[in-house]
Amino acid sequence: MIKIQGKLNEKSVEAFMLAIEIYNKPTIKYRVEGFGFFICNAWELMLKSYLINKYGEKSIYYKNNSDRTISLENCLQKVFTNDKSPIRRNLTKIIELRNTSTHYIMEEYEMIYIPLFQACVLNYVEKMQEYHGIDMTKAIPQNFLMMTVSMSALDESVIRAKYPEEIAQKMIDIDVQLKPEIKENNNRYAIKIEHYHFITKDKNKATSFVHIDKEAAAGVKIIKELKDPNITHKYTMKSAIKEVNRRLHNAGVDFQLNRYIFDLFNKVYGIKENEKYCYVHRQYAQPSYTYSMQAIELIVAEIEKDSKNIVENLKKVKK
Repeated sequence: MIKIQGKLNEKSVEAFMLAIEIYNKPTIKYRVEGFGFFICNAWELMLKSYLINKYGEKSIYYKNNSDRTISLENCLQKVFTNDKSPIRRNLTKIIELRNTSTHYIMEEYEMIYIPLFQACVLNYVEKMQEYHGIDMTKAIPQNFLMMTVSMSALDESVIRAKYPEEIAQKMIDIDVQLKPEIKENNNRYAIKIEHYHFITKDKNKATSFVHIDKEAAAGVKIIKELKDPNITHKYTMKSAIKEVNRRLHNAGVDFQLNRYIFDLFNKVYGIKENEKYCYVHRQYAQPSYTYSMQAIELIVAEIEKDSKNIVENLKKVKK
């Protein structure tokens, strides 16, 4: 007989994938509302599975009604008992959007909520791994977990001209409320998205080009995107080794990564010299290094290919 936890997790993963696919599909205009519905469903199923594992099946039913399971809000209160938890607060905001978005069909919601959506996606991936040992990057490649972003800013005058006053004011109020919260909280609550423009005469340093035309009103696009290494490269060597070993354990691979073997990977694959895998912090005399999820995936993949001979193979290549 299939355990109920397994079915809940299976449906949770399906709902999560639907949320990502709907949001990242450019032809769907209902994507904000669709994402809100399915991501909440994914979290609810995943948390109910966690509660059953920890407290038993009765924990997901109302005490006075054994035929009705508790809501996502109730799940959050039971799992994240601190009401100031950024994960809980993030989901509470998205639940509010899910509950009201059917009454306010506005594409511009995406400009306000995308920082919360992105944090919610990464939080789900982390908790699914922590609570159930399920690696979501096996279901969805890591790069697809980064959600598409509208480059347009919310223009109050356009909103007021486009929608009735009551609806326009509601959206503007939400934007005013969320902006300082996004700025002040960590990346578990919201992933801040910022774009900066740089001008250089050296084409080799440019990632894209613009033209200058005195007759044109505008001839510029994004030149460089500034990324926060605390988000993109958040693993120290110690935490990276821990994450690799956890993934290997969950995959049933009998192997323990240590600092020596990690250093072998660094030297053989040139990890420290590749910005995709490693960020070099140079603010002090002695540089320090942090690593990305891609670096972890590379190491895990290579160990899984041949865990018995990987160390000897790395030694040979190094020589």
